[in-house]
Amino acid sequence: MIKKLRCYSEYLLVKMVLLLLGSLPRKLSYAIAAVIARICYLTAHRLRLIALRNLEIAMPQLDENERQRMVKKVFDNFARLLAEFSYFPRYTRQEISKVVEYEGLDNYLKALSSGRGVLMLTAHLGAWELSSFAHSLNGYPHNILIRKIDNPYIDQLVEKYRTLHGNRTIDKNNASRAVLSALRKGEAVGILIDLNTVRNMGIFCDFFGLKACSTPGLATLALRTNAVVLPSFTFWDEQRQVHIIHFGREVEIIRTGDLKEDIRLNTERFQKIVEEYVRRHPDQWLWVHRRWKTRPEGEAELY
Repeated sequence: MIKKLRCYSEYLLVKMVLLLLGSLPRKLSYAIAAVIARICYLTAHRLRLIALRNLEIAMPQLDENERQRMVKKVFDNFARLLAEFSYFPRYTRQEISKVVEYEGLDNYLKALSSGRGVLMLTAHLGAWELSSFAHSLNGYPHNILIRKIDNPYIDQLVEKYRTLHGNRTIDKNNASRAVLSALRKGEAVGILIDLNTVRNMGIFCDFFGLKACSTPGLATLALRTNAVVLPSFTFWDEQRQVHIIHFGREVEIIRTGDLKEDIRLNTERFQKIVEEYVRRHPDQWLWVHRRWKTRPEGEAELY
């Protein structure tokens, strides 16, 4: 009963924040979200330390002050995402066109027209929730592989926002059948591949010069289905004050005939693609996540 009340209280708080931000003019919504993000930066001591440690690991050339500034920008990026998420119920195609622009949309349309299904290789970069939402609002609904939020009330709220314009979510814990069905229909499936994975379910790949346990799911699906693998990342253009939804070129799948080796090689390649985009926009990635938590046998913990 206490747990249920706590979950419901958290849900009411989240809903109240979303309703408030979503009712305000855009600049004011951004400003208030930025204040919330700065408060989180100051109070979320553990997340701040994780982000600083990650930057120390991945970008040792940065000094302490530069890492501090980077982490502040990461929280600023969360503020933009929060503000944009709050606007989902009121966005129209005309309104979304003012804040989101495409780069490489032809790559997506070409992949979709192949009829082979599309596996969108993506990561927690920029306003990743806005990416899938805007794409559906522009007439391209697709499937999103997600992890259920522990709070069921918040999970239902987020689900409602994500699926307002035809997107469908697939729980990653029971994903195989739904993903394969979508690909057989020639649909697109977005898969975030940049989070740490437990040792018995992952493959160690180089990521910023250090082994990181990574999901082989995307590579396995690509090899099994022959679906198109397409890089898809969203980032904030500060100068133009717009979000860019970027689609790269189709990734050629490595096939040596050895399935286990092919899964490893392609997983490594996909992680390198993620790293390339994170390096381009380092202040917009999820540095607060313990990406290098799982270590190879015999290696010491990094956090």
